[in-house]
Amino acid sequence: MIVWINGAFGAGKTSAARELIELIPNSTLFDPEVIGGALPFLLPSKRLADVSDFQDLPIWRRLVVDTAAALLAEVGGVLVVPMTLLRQEYRDEIFGGLASRRIAVRHVVLDPDETILRERITGRPVPADLPDGETRVRQWSFDHIEPYRAALDGWLGADAHRVDTGALTPCETAEHIADAVRTGAASVCDIVQTPEPTAETLAAGVLLFDERDRVLLVDPTYKAGWEFPGGVVERGEAPARAGMREVAEETGIQLTDAPRLLVVDWEPPTPPGYGGMRFLFDGGRLDGGEARRMLLPGPELRDCRFVTEEEAARLLPPVRYERLRWALRARERGSALYLEAGVPVGGQ
Repeated sequence: MIVWINGAFGAGKTSAARELIELIPNSTLFDPEVIGGALPFLLPSKRLADVSDFQDLPIWRRLVVDTAAALLAEVGGVLVVPMTLLRQEYRDEIFGGLASRRIAVRHVVLDPDETILRERITGRPVPADLPDGETRVRQWSFDHIEPYRAALDGWLGADAHRVDTGALTPCETAEHIADAVRTGAASVCDIVQTPEPTAETLAAGVLLFDERDRVLLVDPTYKAGWEFPGGVVERGEAPARAGMREVAEETGIQLTDAPRLLVVDWEPPTPPGYGGMRFLFDGGRLDGGEARRMLLPGPELRDCRFVTEEEAARLLPPVRYERLRWALRARERGSALYLEAGVPVGGQ
């Protein structure tokens, strides 16, 4: 299990985390800041210059998940993670990656009054050897108060168990967190994710169209990027039926007939992925009422939209767009295509 302590910069997350590991048996402190500190030794300076925050680097988010999983495999018990996460898509990606490894996350946010928060930032020690450190570090913290408040009023306030730390010492804050974990007040985050594959997989997607012949794309909470409705085919399950099941789970749309096959695409292994066979089916055209009645279960999808092929090219990763492009051509022709790495083969 992971206890993730969120909050604004200067809210007292690390101090509370150090106290918390004394209260929760067999617990270990894991501060993802150390991963950010290692990135200058791993990445070219040009890549680092592309971002102002290491959280914007996909490698940081991936390493947080991998390191947390490796630590738990090594030491077991509970990881206490003090780390600010203000962007919902980063929370979704990290917590979803942990969920794929069957690691439960209990999410807590420390919420002192803004006046107290500003006083703490002003009095926060800054490394003496950091050039212009006092000005830059404190200004960084002040600049993130408004985004923190916006997140707290939106997804963060709905997702995390809130602890008002304005009048609490770090030890008292840790006691409140430990009690919330023990009683279940800080519940396990409801993010759905299938286990990460250990070998090649079968996956089935379904294309659904609106009355203007635009195709439906979905934005899953548990991974970055837009996708088609669909997912991994379970053991003993027919691919078309898997697509129907996934459509129902993700959107609430019940397909009565097995959808027609459009493309079969062999996706080569690209470490750390294993690749495998990818099916795309034609789920047909929805009428206006069906499109408006679509359900968006919170744990599954962040958003969905009907898009043109040109819009899909901007939203989808290249490999998925190529699969969609050929699926649309197959739909026009009325015959299925076989692809390898997104390219038709066999003189089709």
